[in-house]
Amino acid sequence: MIQRVQTIFLFLVAVAMILATYFPIWSQITEDQSQTITLTAWSLTQVDMESGETITQNNTFYLGSLSIVAALIALFSLSQFKNRTKQMFLNMINSIVMVINLGLVVYLTYTFNAELNLTASGSFLIGFYCIVLAMVFNIIANRFIRKDEMLVKSVDRIR
Repeated sequence: MIQRVQTIFLFLVAVAMILATYFPIWSQITEDQSQTITLTAWSLTQVDMESGETITQNNTFYLGSLSIVAALIALFSLSQFKNRTKQMFLNMINSIVMVINLGLVVYLTYTFNAELNLTASGSFLIGFYCIVLAMVFNIIANRFIRKDEMLVKSVDRIR
């Protein structure tokens, strides 16, 4: 049923993944304080701090697309409350999508640092933590779904 606690967590997964598309994920300032590099769900931008002009801008639409797909899977899983095994399967797929998204973020940050020969690793921002939080909410929702399924099986065994 919709009023179960896993509904709240699945909704929070969707909200966190949508927020990850709006907030910056990673930021880095070069050692000489002349450039700033920012990763969002849609672009990886290198900006000159003195003039404010964009030096390079790489398209990272796949991060935003994966975030939206994860949010849609969470909302679809939310609507599948009558079939708990399907819900658990959808949450497993959603976990895989979010791990791929997080892996791509980490890969992009380290490869861009290697390209510029930067010693500092930059800082992860709120968009990154939204993805991590969504993964935690997904795990918690899956635990509650599994708990409901075990309860139903135990009641069926008694009959």
